[in-house]
Amino acid sequence: MNVTYCGPPPLPGGLASSFNLDPVLLVALLATAVALRHQKAGLVAVGVLAIALVSPLCALSSALFSARVVHHILLVAVAAPLLAVAIPARRTPGIALPFGVSTAVLWAWHLPMAYDAALANVALYWVMQLSLLGSAVLFWRAVLAEGRSPVDRLALVVAAFAQMGLLGALLTFAPAPLYAAHAFAPLAWGLTPLQDQALGGVIMWVPAGIPYAVAAIWIARRSWVQLRAASA
Repeated sequence: MNVTYCGPPPLPGGLASSFNLDPVLLVALLATAVALRHQKAGLVAVGVLAIALVSPLCALSSALFSARVVHHILLVAVAAPLLAVAIPARRTPGIALPFGVSTAVLWAWHLPMAYDAALANVALYWVMQLSLLGSAVLFWRAVLAEGRSPVDRLALVVAAFAQMGLLGALLTFAPAPLYAAHAFAPLAWGLTPLQDQALGGVIMWVPAGIPYAVAAIWIARRSWVQLRAASA
């Protein structure tokens, strides 16, 4: 089963030239960059989205589940918080609902039936991409909104990484491959489907924590600066 949007799974020798030059996507990214041209975080977010959707990572993610995990992490843990900084909430939103929705969306799209269906249909593929990114932006806007207790904000960052880590652990130790979309392509890359799936789980379980740690440090540092300013 091939990813219909990013193209068929590439072989190692052809990866370097496997850019996604979909004109609709390129125009959308350009329009977003123009709209956010005065926001450094927004421009960086557009660059991250280009890596996920335009660079050869897009094609590689049709071959390897582990590459798809990197793709999803770029969306929900890198591009989303940058967009949240560039387009902050105008008022302090509730935080429990965005956390619950973003968690449910992430887990739902990693159910084998939903995952395989999204990689076999262009429209459903974009529903997956936009729902992952959109729900994550709402979560990060709630977390990064001013006027909320830093303890609450830090707790939600930890909880968000914990649920992703739990999903990664389940994938790492799954006894059998779960995704038909990656039943054969990993073999060309020297991995069995189960090894590829376990690698994806490890990436979700460990390296994915880096952006959450960065967010936690940013929140703690900003809160400390504000506290010192208020007491001065």
